[in-house]
Amino acid sequence: MTIRRFHRIFRPDGHTLIVACDHGMISGPDQGIEHMASTLDRVVAGGVDAIMASYGTAVRFAGKLARVGLVLRIDGAASILGPKGGAGAQFYTVADALRLGADALCVTAFPGSPVEEPTLTVLAHVIREAHAWGLPVMAEMVPGGFDSGPEHRTLESVSVSARVAAELGADWVKVPYVEGFERVVQTCYVPVVVLGGPARPEPGATLDMVAAAMKAGASGAVVGRNVWKAENPTAMASALVSIIHPDAGPETPAKPTQRT
Repeated sequence: MTIRRFHRIFRPDGHTLIVACDHGMISGPDQGIEHMASTLDRVVAGGVDAIMASYGTAVRFAGKLARVGLVLRIDGAASILGPKGGAGAQFYTVADALRLGADALCVTAFPGSPVEEPTLTVLAHVIREAHAWGLPVMAEMVPGGFDSGPEHRTLESVSVSARVAAELGADWVKVPYVEGFERVVQTCYVPVVVLGGPARPEPGATLDMVAAAMKAGASGAVVGRNVWKAENPTAMASALVSIIHPDAGPETPAKPTQRT
């Protein structure tokens, strides 16, 4: 991993706010990302550190993304029109990411699910190849899979998942928030960021969750729907920035509200 690329994502305080805009790979033109150009403008205006994007978004909106760090998702799974529960696959290569000027990669794995081993294999393969070119990798670790129930989202499962990613060589990990998040952070020797999760009707719930994660020692957050589904995505992004970078001195953000 090169320090230059890492610091395109993380500020000097060691924290980051990444807004995930890659959901269209599965959901298509979801509410909030129907018109990606304007979505990116609103999100970037909120002062975010990086955007997580699909290959297509990175290609078509390179100029807009040049203002922030770029985390490129290079894996994927079936769309909402296809079968669910598969292992997914690596769609793009490290060479593709380098040609696009990506600062980091994102790969997802599903510990504790029937497809644990193949997803961890893809993660390990990408990490090995990416590190050969100095490209950092964020491991998105989702115990049980995206549709898993609370029995998979326990402190033990999230702690194990984060540590497994670190052991495989991930440069930082993205995991769900759970009570006792301090243990997840303390037992994982690479930075831990919290994922935003499903869209919440009240923006305050997301802000409170991220604040709790930061208090527990998280290095930031990766939030998608709870930013670009907000009535004012710029205000929501700015509010998250003020939590994640409290000493940066941003202007007081407008109060974010959720779309109805």
